[in-house]
Formats: sequence, structure tokens, C-alpha cells
Amino acid sequence: MTIEDLQALCLRLPGTTEDLKWGVHLCFSVGGKMYLGTSPDEVPSTASFIAPPEELETLLESPGFSPNKHLGRYGWVTIDNIARLGPAQWERYLRHSYRTVRAKLPRKAQQQLEAL
Repeated sequence: MTIEDLQALCLRLPGTTEDLKWGVHLCFSVGGKMYLGTSPDEVPSTASFIAPPEELETLLESPGFSPNKHLGRYGWVTIDNIARLGPAQWERYLRHSYRTVRAKLPRKAQQQLEAL
């Protein structure tokens, strides 16, 4: 997996936007709220996302995963190399992170996304 692969997966999700945050992190958001943060300039590239609660402990015990240093208490994990996961795994985790963030948006914003 590459940053471009992740970008393509994210941009298929309705209402996704991308921007640079903090000058170096390529981030993907829905309704202005981030669901994936990447560090494309790091070698290897890293990423952070919201893990499914039922998989959080297992992921954190897996090589290359750690709690996100700023958002770990909210279920965010960081992977030290995006290539550790295959396309199907990334799609599943990205969809979960996206749905989690989208569900917390105000009702009006959710309705606008449903129209897309």
C-alpha cells in the first residue's frame, strides 16, 4: 500500500476532503472532522485512524501498532508502516473510522452527506 492507494480509498467515501495539517500530515476528513491522518514524508509512511473497539486490543498487540500519542484514549491507533496492511484491511479500517466520525456529525451534516 502507498499513500496514493490510501488517498484513492478515502476519496471514494462520500464527502471526504483532504488537506495538509501541521504542515506535514496529509489528512482525510468528513464534515470537517479527521478520520485518517498520514505522514507521507516519513519513510516508511505512517498513518493513524480510529480502530474498531472489538479489534483495538488485538491491533495494539500487533507489530507496528501503537496508541496514537494524542488521540489514543479515543481509540485511535498509529501504524508505523502503511504497507503492513493490505488493501482489504485498509478499506475495512478506513470505512470504520469514516463511519465513526460521520456518526458524530450534527444531524444536518449527516443528511447532507446522505444526499451525495
